[in-house]
This record gives sequence, structure tokens and C-alpha cells, in this order.
Amino acid sequence: MYNPTVARLTYRALLGRRRALILFLLPALLVLIAVAVRAFSGADDQVAADVLGGFALATMVPLIGVIAGTGAIGPEIDDGSIVYLLSKPVKRPTIIFTKLIVAIAVTMVFSAVPTLIAGFVLNGNGQQVAVAYTVAALVASIAYSAMFLLLGTISRHAVVIGLVYALVWETLFGSLISGAKTLSVQQWSLALAEKVTGDGLIDSEVGLTTATALLVAVTVAATWFAGHKLRTLTLAGEE
Repeated sequence: MYNPTVARLTYRALLGRRRALILFLLPALLVLIAVAVRAFSGADDQVAADVLGGFALATMVPLIGVIAGTGAIGPEIDDGSIVYLLSKPVKRPTIIFTKLIVAIAVTMVFSAVPTLIAGFVLNGNGQQVAVAYTVAALVASIAYSAMFLLLGTISRHAVVIGLVYALVWETLFGSLISGAKTLSVQQWSLALAEKVTGDGLIDSEVGLTTATALLVAVTVAATWFAGHKLRTLTLAGEE
């Protein structure tokens, strides 16, 4: 289910000069914000939770997920270069699974690692805030990567749709409207973060059991459908 050649090509595409610049920019901004907040307000658990929840989990993680998830396959479909990969003796579900693993790895590295660093800068991991949000970033990275990889497979406007979801649904509706919170990856991942802290510092609108089930269901369903979509994509020579 994992093809090293496909993985290498996908890493090369994701970590090209332009995408790499964007991927490094968001984590650098988070750490910079953390340093500034710590310098002005000192170590404060609630402030740390607000910064990590408001910027890292609500904005940075989904945006990096958009870049990694859609970038893992979308550009190849858009410019037609996917036909060269599909013409090789590699099963199409294997292509999707490999690209998903790469997208997850990139999203985790560029979101969870800076979240952990920023958390330690903000309050030295007081009340496990840094670890809690790192766990949330890790699990959110999996779901976002699967969702946005699916978008890259089915739509030529995957980046735009992904940005709308990340900035409008997750950041705006998912944070303000009760009904939308239940269908928010951010809230599902917060349920795990809440379990880590366990003292009311972090709140989620979704229970831990429900959140875990939804995270698994969305990831599996998105991965399966992306593989199905790629299987139905025909090459000119196959017609």
C-alpha cells in the first residue's frame, strides 16, 4: 500500500520552493507570536491556551492541511502529469494511500512541531497545554490531509474550496455557531486536547467518543472515496 517512488515524487512536489516558503511561514509566525506574547504578558496558562487554540489549531493547522493535502495530487491532475503515474504498474489505491501518508507527515511536521515549541515558549507546558494542543494538531493533521487530498482528487478548485472550509467554516462558523461545531475537525481534535489537560482549561463542544469516531470515519471515508475516484479516472490510452 506504500510506494517509495510515489512518496519521493510527492515530497519533492510539496517541498518545492514556493510551497516550502508558505509551509515555513505559518509556523515561524506562530513561534514569533508566542515569543511576543510571552515577553509582554509572561507565562499564563489561559493566554497560552488562547493563542494555541486561536491561531495554531484554528488557523495554522487547517491551512497547512490545505497546502499539503491538495498539493499532494491536485497539481498533477490539473496539468495532466498524473497520466504518467497512472500508466505505471502501481495500484491506484496505493497511489492515494502513499500520497496521504506524505501529506499527513508534512502537515504534522509543519503544524504539530511548531505548536509544541510555541506552547513551551508561552508557558513551559504548564497544565500540559503545549502537549494537549500538539496532540490535537497531530490528529487534526490526519483528518485534514485526508479531506483535502480528496478535494484535490475531485475538484480543480480544491485550494479555493479548502481555504473556504478552513477560514470560513472552521475559523468562523465552527467557532461561533453551535450546530457547526459538531461538524468541525477543530472541535473533534479539541476533545482530545481537553482530555489531556482535564481541568476545564480547554473546552470542546463534542464528546471524546463522538470526536474519535468522527475523526476515524472522516479519514477512512475520504481516503476510500479518493481511491475510488482515482480508479475511475481513465487514461486516453485506456478508452
